[in-house]
Amino acid sequence: MSTAVERILQNYAGETPGVIGNLRRLMMTGRLSGTGKMVILPVDQGFEHGPARSFQPNPAGYDPRYHAQLAVESGCSGYAAPLGFIEAIAHEYAGVMPLILKVNNSDVLGGNNDAPISAVTSAVDDALRLGCSALGYTIYPGSPERNRMYEDLRDLIREGRKVGLPTIVWAYARGNMPKEHEQSVDVIAYAAQIACQLGAHVVKVKPPTEGVFVKEAKKPYESIPHATLEQRIRHVVQSAFDGKRIVIFSGGAAKGTQEVLDEVREIAAGGGFGSIMGRNAFQRPKAESIKLLQDVMDIFAAAK
Repeated sequence: MSTAVERILQNYAGETPGVIGNLRRLMMTGRLSGTGKMVILPVDQGFEHGPARSFQPNPAGYDPRYHAQLAVESGCSGYAAPLGFIEAIAHEYAGVMPLILKVNNSDVLGGNNDAPISAVTSAVDDALRLGCSALGYTIYPGSPERNRMYEDLRDLIREGRKVGLPTIVWAYARGNMPKEHEQSVDVIAYAAQIACQLGAHVVKVKPPTEGVFVKEAKKPYESIPHATLEQRIRHVVQSAFDGKRIVIFSGGAAKGTQEVLDEVREIAAGGGFGSIMGRNAFQRPKAESIKLLQDVMDIFAAAK
């Protein structure tokens, strides 16, 4: 038992034992076991962005098994992917590494869409069949299709809860806003709050920028410190039920090692529960990927 993990799980009182057990499993696996922090390797980019853009920088990544190996060897808390990638490796890795089935996905072949929505591509039954420990689902607050996504997520969380599977919600604001404001601090905090209100057990958001998008929010943000990333992370965590829900932050587009680590230090200092890092990890040579992921984990492990 870990005091840090059990303290976090107290915030989920009333959940089913299965959900709590799988949350405990995510926080008791890998290099960060027992710290209350987590680093997850997500590999949905082949579906979301295309195989060449995702895997050609490190062609070993065309093989689904490569990513599961990378997650295990680096000591990740879990591995998240769409149905096909999970099906390709579950017989070998279910029970070894917590697997997270990403149940909705989208592609870029249709061009930029003012009403983004992801297709539901798998189901709770698939997650059970494959030995998964959690479900993953994306919502796009700001999209004209958001209500449909919220209703689908409501049903998914309800069904997952019945069989003991927690849900990790990718909360990415997108649609009726300029792209430069998709990561504004008020938008990210609002997206995190929406995910929590919908019943997310873990929330995944992007690191917030300093701008404030919603006109009516500008006045409240005059009294909310948000000049530094650490301050903005602290506010996003506060917006997730005052830190009573696990909030992890995406790694975003590929960037240099020092930039990645500097950002992670700010996330950790602001009270973020961890990172979910894909392209910045698996697009590098394997040894470099492992070192980067472990350096990220060590930053979170050292955070107060």
